[in-house]
Amino acid sequence: MGNLICCVQVDQSTVAIKETFGKFNDVLQPGCHCVPWFLGSRLAGHLTLRLQQLDVKCETKTKDNVFVNVVASIQYRALADKANEAFYKLSNTRSQIQAYVFDVIRASVPKLNLDDTFEQKNEIAKAVEDELEKAMSAYGYEIVQTLIVDIEPDEHVKRAMNEINAAARLRVAANEKAEAEKILQIKRAEGEAEAKYLSGLGIARQRQAIVDGLRDSVLGFSVNVPGTTAKDVMDMVLVTQYFDTMKEIGAASKSSAVFIPHGPGAVRDVAAQIRDGLLQASHHDS
Repeated sequence: MGNLICCVQVDQSTVAIKETFGKFNDVLQPGCHCVPWFLGSRLAGHLTLRLQQLDVKCETKTKDNVFVNVVASIQYRALADKANEAFYKLSNTRSQIQAYVFDVIRASVPKLNLDDTFEQKNEIAKAVEDELEKAMSAYGYEIVQTLIVDIEPDEHVKRAMNEINAAARLRVAANEKAEAEKILQIKRAEGEAEAKYLSGLGIARQRQAIVDGLRDSVLGFSVNVPGTTAKDVMDMVLVTQYFDTMKEIGAASKSSAVFIPHGPGAVRDVAAQIRDGLLQASHHDS
């Protein structure tokens, strides 16, 4: 019915290309227009002004010889003021854009190692966008945005990368564990050294107290019992200590067997050795 009365409708976000006897005449904006077909006018076609998206998957090789699939998402639209160029100059816009994307990606990625490709995907997207903007603006198209949405290496490469990452993490964990064990051993050794040092101080003070006690006993006994010498008192004290020790060893039910020489001569030798040691200690103290 519209053709009979020469009226046509152009939808919103769309323009129509009007020709007269096969030659471009005008770009019809959204709304109702009169196209007198009997005067040689007709609509050659419609062109959408909406934002369109094209996903391009490109296989290429990195600098370290790893094949990857790079997926680029191109968002573009036709310019209303250049609608005739967008309609007539390109027969297949999507194929043209895809060719430029392939060219830029296969020129950029082989210069980068695999890890750098992941890190510099924004730079790759910027290079693709700049090249497309420069090329497609001559055909009446605007490149709104270019995104590198995926970089997918070969499955074997991904598995190897995961294994490398896992090995690196295990190595770090092992180093941390070894460092912790080292610290524990150092602290344990420091604690043992401190304990032995304090134990040595205690033993030294104990021996000093014994020496002081025996000396005071000998001096007190010599004063209270006239005619006795320090040697007589020491012999008596040592013999008493000797028999007390033998008694304690015999009374202990779980003590190990101890073999020591026994007899008057043995007691005399033990007393002489102890007395000499005490006298030397007293001499050093003085």
